[in-house]
Amino acid sequence: MDGEVLERVYQESLEERLIAYISEVNSISLEQAMKIYYSSKLANRIHNGENDIQYLDYKVLADILKTTEPELFL
Repeated sequence: MDGEVLERVYQESLEERLIAYISEVNSISLEQAMKIYYSSKLANRIHNGENDIQYLDYKVLADILKTTEPELFL
């Protein structure tokens, strides 16, 4: 495996953990959590590897999402 493949696998795993955590903490369905995550600016930042944000813990990322984009949780 090359570095790009490993990075993609890591990112997919991160997104899965992050969405599951958003669902659990906010007592919402996985579908709702996916909608929140994939409509967020944070998802784009993670996808683009902006400031290496994708290497933060998924719980930290969930807190960042709720703090910076609270309107998605309404």
